[in-house]
Amino acid sequence: MNERPDPLLRLLRNKYGHRWHIRRTEHLWVATVRVSETDHAPTLVEPDVEEFVRQLEDPPARAGRSLLARRWFQEQLYDLGHDGPYYCAGPPMT
Repeated sequence: MNERPDPLLRLLRNKYGHRWHIRRTEHLWVATVRVSETDHAPTLVEPDVEEFVRQLEDPPARAGRSLLARRWFQEQLYDLGHDGPYYCAGPPMT
């Protein structure tokens, strides 16, 4: 795939790249956090670059957390293969 240089994308990556992984499609600007343990939205998707930059500066609140993000839950399971399947050796909790 032949990508053309994008000066605005390069500028945003230089300014916000320490916190966000930034990319774009033909119609959308997308940013994902580099550190998953945040108190704000982990992903931003916007068609408007001005709104996108506002959200990079002041991200919206997080909608929820994955159950797997909770430390207690992680400690109860064995990760099988690092790609999603988990195993719990203990009996079901009732």
